[in-house]
Amino acid sequence: MGDTRGGSGWGAALAGAAGGAVATIALAVIAVQGGWADKLVRKTMVENPTILVDTADALRDSQYAPVLTANRAALETPFASSWQGADAKDADVTLVEFYDYACGYCKASLPVIAQLVKEDPKLRVVYREFPILGPDSEAAARMALAASKAGRFMAFHDALYQAGRPSEATLAKAAGAAGVPAAVPSSAEIDGEIRKNFQLAQQLGATGTPLFIVGDKVLNGAVGYDALKKAIAEARAKKG
Repeated sequence: MGDTRGGSGWGAALAGAAGGAVATIALAVIAVQGGWADKLVRKTMVENPTILVDTADALRDSQYAPVLTANRAALETPFASSWQGADAKDADVTLVEFYDYACGYCKASLPVIAQLVKEDPKLRVVYREFPILGPDSEAAARMALAASKAGRFMAFHDALYQAGRPSEATLAKAAGAAGVPAAVPSSAEIDGEIRKNFQLAQQLGATGTPLFIVGDKVLNGAVGYDALKKAIAEARAKKG
């Protein structure tokens, strides 16, 4: 990126000199030979470190754009009642979260999501089970999907986070609080949903949980309120 900008600048200088300002050409050549261009690029990067971050973000967004376009419906259509906030007809932006009940960073993101939903009546949050932290995580995901089928997803979701890290005891407690069976379910439908989520997350470069998708943005990790708020605003602006 820096080399391209530097080259453009010197190209303009040389083009202007072609009209007769031979001295300008000489200065430009000396500057390049003396490493002034490289120094200018380094100075710019030091004074504006966000340039590198913005460049990396733009490259990542362009990399995953085809995957998001091809899988938009699969990502934003919830499994049964695994969603929160505005319903489909009222929402204008959908925030998708791939999460694991045993993930501390997912738990740390709960108040962030709650705040976003509270202050934004047109935001829809879709939850996708992504149990990567062991058997207890998978059991929790399966029970959450069963609760979702029963229309009790958010009740189970909130109850399990309140009960603590997934275990036989906390899962039973959450199931009781949500009014759903405490048995860990097994069905082709649940198997298929979890398998689909793993495939989608892999295509989107998931490095762990949580993984957020908002519009054309893929955000790995507990990125916080400001980053999610910005992504939501950008997605809404593109639609407008």
